[in-house]
Amino acid sequence: MMNIEQFLVGIVGTNCYLAINSQTKEAIIIDPGDDAGALIEYMDKNGGKPVVILLTHGHFDHCMAAADLAEHYGIPVYVHEDDKEIMENSAWNCSGMIGKRLTFSADTYFHGERDSVSFAGFKIEVLHTPGHTPGGVCFYIANEGILFSGDTLFCESVGRTDFPKGSMSQLVRSIQDQLLDLPDDTKVLPGHSERTTIGNERRHNPFL
Repeated sequence: MMNIEQFLVGIVGTNCYLAINSQTKEAIIIDPGDDAGALIEYMDKNGGKPVVILLTHGHFDHCMAAADLAEHYGIPVYVHEDDKEIMENSAWNCSGMIGKRLTFSADTYFHGERDSVSFAGFKIEVLHTPGHTPGGVCFYIANEGILFSGDTLFCESVGRTDFPKGSMSQLVRSIQDQLLDLPDDTKVLPGHSERTTIGNERRHNPFL
């Protein structure tokens, strides 16, 4: 069974998630946008064993603590290959919003429209949903009925597309093609704001 701990991190207020196997305590870190110390403190206190860092996309507010956590735990960072340039370009990863010029990197890259990985005892479908960024992805765990949607899909909204390399038409098409066929009761855990479900978004999201 997956236990999920949610942390609001960084100056922008990003949802960072720890997806924890309740039996083994192995943990997946999703979108550590900042506050590495708080995440490490939680793991130390609760016996968590991080095994991987998964990034929904390459904007600074979703990956700024990834390198520190990866080094601390000796674990890899994954992102879609189409966001490699986003992470490596400070103008594109939006770190200038906080007055810094930061660059980031990953160890392993997802490819194509759909990928699949297994960590902490969970099979994770990686759904490529470009639009907010070229390499934006969502992580779907079918057995748990959970979708980590990053900045692709929000509660009755969608991610911004006025950043470099963004495209509203592409984002809406991504959501329609990749996400709206998921079961209605799929829990959607976004990169910002409150949780929702696929059914709610199908019925009430004005962008779709």
